[in-house]
Amino acid sequence: MRNIRTGAVPVGIVLALALAGCSLLESGGGGDDTAIDELSIVVPAGPGGGWDTTGREMQAGLQSEGLVGSATVTNVDGAGGTVGLANIANATNPNTLLVMGLVMVGAVETNESQARIEHTTPIARLTEEQEVIVVPKESPYETIDDLVADIDANGKKVSITGGSAGGTDHILAGMLLQAGGVESGLIANKLNYIAYSGGGESLAALLGNNVNAGISGVSEYAEQVNAGELRALAVSGAERVEALPDTPTLTEAGYDVVLTNWRGVVAPGNIDDAQRETLTTAVTDLVASETWQATLEEKGWDDAFLAGEEFDTYLEGNIAESQTVLKDIGLIR
Repeated sequence: MRNIRTGAVPVGIVLALALAGCSLLESGGGGDDTAIDELSIVVPAGPGGGWDTTGREMQAGLQSEGLVGSATVTNVDGAGGTVGLANIANATNPNTLLVMGLVMVGAVETNESQARIEHTTPIARLTEEQEVIVVPKESPYETIDDLVADIDANGKKVSITGGSAGGTDHILAGMLLQAGGVESGLIANKLNYIAYSGGGESLAALLGNNVNAGISGVSEYAEQVNAGELRALAVSGAERVEALPDTPTLTEAGYDVVLTNWRGVVAPGNIDDAQRETLTTAVTDLVASETWQATLEEKGWDDAFLAGEEFDTYLEGNIAESQTVLKDIGLIR
């Protein structure tokens, strides 16, 4: 992986580049001062989803802030993002960014993709959203301990719904059982995970009392929790969330689990250090801009910016952790 190498851009350099880019922001940029004349943003999914929205907001922000001359967005859908990943791993245009995130980390493994994130050049983590574990309002489970204990005792008689198999929700379910003391060799035999393609389907299953519990992004379930139709047992981040202030984190509940559905960008694996610095600077300056900060507020995205060695280390650990969980839940060998 390009991010695990002695030539990775140190965080200090990235910050220095960000400061140096202030003059570009103040002057409006663009024209001859723009380091990137034409930027290609690849979205490895169809229009309308989270990756697509991220890519198009980046396009708008980079152009309006004068950080690139122009930016185009191309949708390359398929296989949890791995089709788009294959297209970018050895792309010939160095000024290319691929929108990706935790969902792709899992999809690479479950799809046995020949193209891997390790074949790209990591640029930055941008945003994140916490997950929430919920149950129907009539559920006997009052705490996350109640749910985990019942799964441990009754195995697949207890059902948990969420998004696609091997995705963020499924990974969190596996991590929850790991942290709850279920033996690794038994997790696959105890976890009854019912995958749906979207949050709407899992929500309907919960409201219809067709499943025992559900996992999704906070934004998918918060309205129903606050309306009293669902009960939130825990959120998955390091801190409580504003939308569900009374819901404890898993850490507060005694589970050593912190997981967020993060999104970021990577570049082709064959670019050199100078080209990586150019892309990192553009993204760093975008994140520092008022335009991007307004986008975070409007979309309800949490700022999770990491670049340089910090993102390198995070991504390496995230891939390794996901591989372990996916093995435990029986999706990969």
